[in-house]
Amino acid sequence: MADEIHEECGVIGVFNGNKALDLAVLGLHALQHRGQESAGVAVSDGRAIHSYRSLGLVATMARKTKRFMELKGHIRIGHTRYSTTGTSNLINSQPILIDYKRGQLAVAHNGNLINADTLRSDMEEQGSIFQSTNDSEVFLHLIARSKKPSLVEMIAESLKKVKGAFSLLFLSENELFAARDPHGVRPLCLGVLDKKTAVVASETCALDIMGARYVRDIEPSELVCISSKGIQSFRFAPPGKKAHCIFEYIYFSRPDSRIFNHSVDRLRRAFGHELAREHPAKADIVISVPDSSNTAALGYAHASGIPFEIGLIRNHYVGRTFISPAQGDREAKVKLKFNPVRGVLKNRRIVLVEDSIVRGTTLRQLVSLIRNAGAKEIHIRVSSPPIKFPCYYGMDFPSFDELIANNKTIEETRQFLGVDSLGHLSINGLRKCMQEEPNNYCYACFSGAYPLGALKTSKNIFENRKKQRT
Repeated sequence: MADEIHEECGVIGVFNGNKALDLAVLGLHALQHRGQESAGVAVSDGRAIHSYRSLGLVATMARKTKRFMELKGHIRIGHTRYSTTGTSNLINSQPILIDYKRGQLAVAHNGNLINADTLRSDMEEQGSIFQSTNDSEVFLHLIARSKKPSLVEMIAESLKKVKGAFSLLFLSENELFAARDPHGVRPLCLGVLDKKTAVVASETCALDIMGARYVRDIEPSELVCISSKGIQSFRFAPPGKKAHCIFEYIYFSRPDSRIFNHSVDRLRRAFGHELAREHPAKADIVISVPDSSNTAALGYAHASGIPFEIGLIRNHYVGRTFISPAQGDREAKVKLKFNPVRGVLKNRRIVLVEDSIVRGTTLRQLVSLIRNAGAKEIHIRVSSPPIKFPCYYGMDFPSFDELIANNKTIEETRQFLGVDSLGHLSINGLRKCMQEEPNNYCYACFSGAYPLGALKTSKNIFENRKKQRT
């Protein structure tokens, strides 16, 4: 994606692994695309929990420092983060570890709560002291305040009080817990490595790198407890209407993952097929904005009969453009991140497949690079509908004012980008690709219909958080 958008994080959990630390780090490497701002792990040896967190990539966290190497234990959770809530500093990185009345507890969270500010304000009025500014800490405060007799009941009680999207891992001294919100907005799956080792991860690509076998998804409203007694499943609430995030398929998840019981690669190719039917183009070649648009571009090429070519080379050693909060820095990175293949592009009519357009500013510069490489015509095809609404459930879309689809028509956007034509996949076309399950997904960023609800103050909260980070 040229205009970077990201959600909060990726999570990994390993129970009873002989090399739990190595396995957790492997899993985090596979989930690096879900967050490059910080990484962390928490580990229990059955007596105490210790954690290690650092800003930057997983590789930075996993350097063989003395403190990291001293993390011994057979149960671990890990986290990669991009801040959709909270400021960008180490105190907001995860897992978050606390000492409370029953001992220690750590949490790793993927998602966003729409009532976190209300819950936090109420607890602060009653004397609670928060150490960070992200909404994940709310879970720990709710659990610590619970008077239920067992930890699983305390967790279940806290999950009933929150609203929004969450895929969660909790680590106690002897247990690993996994939970998913009643609507199943974010992915979370269960795998096994051998008869004694269980793994929980945001995506199946993490299981693959660890050599684990996929068992099933954690179900919406399910709370799973993994301990020496085995794997136990509980329901903390009735399942709600499914509202899986469609953007996990459009952009965020890796194409080699299987999420929400479907192959990411297969669906992205279907998006490209449908896009070619809805918006054909007279062109010589199809290219993608690497890497997230590759499979949709292959689908477009296959359906249209136009050859697919590698027209842009992405520099994988340059950080994602979202790392620089200032727009000027973001723009300066475009030339560092992408380079055109002049021999492929010169004197060609080109279909450039992109997965989505957010602000449009970065894509505009990318178009300029392609023009300067000698392209005769540029036709942009987008494998998602126009993004018109912010996401309150974890995807870090800008405010209403920053979304180009709110300020310009398709024709005005085409002129702004400086291309010969522009076509978006329609919402109906997107739903058609989901085959028998089109109603199981959240399309709020396109339609404004929020399936989990959006508090009246959510827009203001969203704006305030954006100001915090910039």
